[in-house]
Amino acid sequence: MGFELWGRTNTGGLRGRPLRVAITAVATTGFSLFGYDQGLMSGIITGTEFNEEFPPTWSKPHYNASEKRHATVVQGAVTACYEIGCFFGALFALVRGDRIGRRPLVIVGAVLIIIGTVISTAAFGEHWGLGQFVIGRVITGIGNGMNTATIPVWQSEISRPENRGKLVNLEGSVIAIGTFVAYWIDFGLSYVNSSVQWRFPVAFQIVFAAGLLGGILFMPESPRWLLAHGKKEQAHIVLGALNDLDPNDDHVLAESTVITDAINRFSRSQLGFKELMSGGKNQHFARMVIGSSTQFFQQFTGCNAAIYYSTVLFEETIFVGDRRLSLVMGGVFASVYALATIPSFFLVDKLGRRNLFLIGATGQALSFTITFACLINPTKQNAKGAAVGIFLFITFFAFTILPLPWIYPPEINPLRTRTVASAVSTCTNWLTNFAVVMFTPIFINDAQWGCYLFFACLNYAFIPVIFWFYPETAGRSLEEIDIIFAKAYTDGRPPWRVAATMPHLSLKEQEEQGMQLGLYDNEAEKQKFEQTENLMSSSSSAKLPEEGSNVNENENENTNEKDQTPKPTDV
Repeated sequence: MGFELWGRTNTGGLRGRPLRVAITAVATTGFSLFGYDQGLMSGIITGTEFNEEFPPTWSKPHYNASEKRHATVVQGAVTACYEIGCFFGALFALVRGDRIGRRPLVIVGAVLIIIGTVISTAAFGEHWGLGQFVIGRVITGIGNGMNTATIPVWQSEISRPENRGKLVNLEGSVIAIGTFVAYWIDFGLSYVNSSVQWRFPVAFQIVFAAGLLGGILFMPESPRWLLAHGKKEQAHIVLGALNDLDPNDDHVLAESTVITDAINRFSRSQLGFKELMSGGKNQHFARMVIGSSTQFFQQFTGCNAAIYYSTVLFEETIFVGDRRLSLVMGGVFASVYALATIPSFFLVDKLGRRNLFLIGATGQALSFTITFACLINPTKQNAKGAAVGIFLFITFFAFTILPLPWIYPPEINPLRTRTVASAVSTCTNWLTNFAVVMFTPIFINDAQWGCYLFFACLNYAFIPVIFWFYPETAGRSLEEIDIIFAKAYTDGRPPWRVAATMPHLSLKEQEEQGMQLGLYDNEAEKQKFEQTENLMSSSSSAKLPEEGSNVNENENENTNEKDQTPKPTDV
């Protein structure tokens, strides 16, 4: 199979498991770049060479309060402009991505990141130079927004259902690894007394982007996208390569039939923004709000205030004026962040989503409480306690509220509104991300320890939201979650209580309860379980790759094992 630049069936000569591993490697490269960009500005926004190149970002010691405030506003804007680019990139991917395709969109995203990086790296001068740097950051953000919205969809549509939950956690982990790389590069180059101090870390984004571009060029398009757009022959080639079988093998044809039927049901059942505002037994609006609230609280409980500005936090509030020590502590902070993601692989299904949310919010609240309490009387000894609080915060965040807002919204929203609701959730993430990154340096400058008090209070506020509104979804199918919300509406009970008391249901029990609650109002919905059982039966007889999956398997994407619908928006 020859290589074609825009070829939908490229595999780089790989087949079966090696091809799936290569796909995972390409996807994680994209998310490593996302993490690198998150940590990049922390070490250079207050760096001497960066401030000398772009004086408006420099908050000099002799400045009065007004001048310092202006400098911190500029610092926030220069850092946060990237988030605006990400927002519009993700929005474009969500609106137009399905027409263009997964693979071409990632290619364009990687090229935009390279272009934006070159523009930022080549910026000179205090006025136009800073504008050029910001333009480059925005373009880089557009490319990264496109990629972060597309790569999870591409990967989830290619991967096996039983692996999707682990892959979401893996993406979260490599975000932390990218941040780790950025912090230590910033520290190492802090010893360089030239513009290389900031130009090299900015330019290093090209390494990740080039790796992503080089990898995606040799990877195939999603077979689900190919089938959805009538490219059946190409889809069979890709499915054959993924399963190391001939494209005309019965197993490939059976899997193609399963995906095609799922696509047909999915396209018939999709609802738009108008229907998303509805309540009733389906609780579309409530479920969308619950899913989006996870992204809102992820940002407003302080994660990116710490990740983007940990070096600034250390330098301005804890180790005042000691930049080198602050950079070292920032590197250690990123190292702890990367290592602390590991427990999530074992706990996300064992403890469940709801319990992990509660652990994360409580731990983060206590951590910021320690930090702000120690900084009320800012002595050298108290500064050490404040640093402990920051490290405790990132530890709790890494294995709980880092991955969960990416797992929970696709689970909590029904299939009929999943695409639109997940789009709202993703946009919520980028908008709140921008807000937090924009106001944090201003907040630090004006309030000092009050910044940590603010985030501690929001973490405490998050705890009752989780307890009263977040039902457990681990081990539940989409149909069961539909039933949970319908029963909650009918019985006048909170969904979390219904989820806690309702046993796991078999396919037949799900069908019976769904009919009793009036969830299947049209013929397509009423036929859903019959089709599912027939498809599962044919899948079993054909020994498809998904063979052996079961209803109660504790994977966050096990819902797709029932209707064989690849997850459309696992972003």
